[in-house]
Amino acid sequence: MGDPMEAAERLALTLTSGGMQRMTARVMCALLFAEQETVTAGELAERLTISPGTVSTAVKSLISVGLIERVPAPGSRREHFRFRDGAWAILMSSQNETVKVMQDAANEGIEAVGDDSIPGRRLAEMRDFYTYLMAELPAVIDRWHAQRGR
Repeated sequence: MGDPMEAAERLALTLTSGGMQRMTARVMCALLFAEQETVTAGELAERLTISPGTVSTAVKSLISVGLIERVPAPGSRREHFRFRDGAWAILMSSQNETVKVMQDAANEGIEAVGDDSIPGRRLAEMRDFYTYLMAELPAVIDRWHAQRGR
């Protein structure tokens, strides 16, 4: 067996090369590779030797796309986070706030430039793509869950 921290950092580099912010990728991988069920922001900052503010920014981003969640920790005054069960399907579902934001931004842009303009047509394609994606993905996710249940 290899070194889990090294594997986590390699995965974070892969995610970064795919467009994810570096520290967000590192925080995500730290949660993904964590041996304990939940981790506090302070533990993440210490483990990754990064600032609490950096952890906070990364956590907000990861929560917004549905990969991680805050969890109650009775008796603790600190916030606890964990990698969500079913996170990958959630990332591709309507629970991903980013997709809704993209649809709303496209609609707002269309209202600003008009739907008969060149940018309006581009924005309509963007809106229509995300609308189509959100209509089609539930069936894909259902098949994924059915396959995993076998």
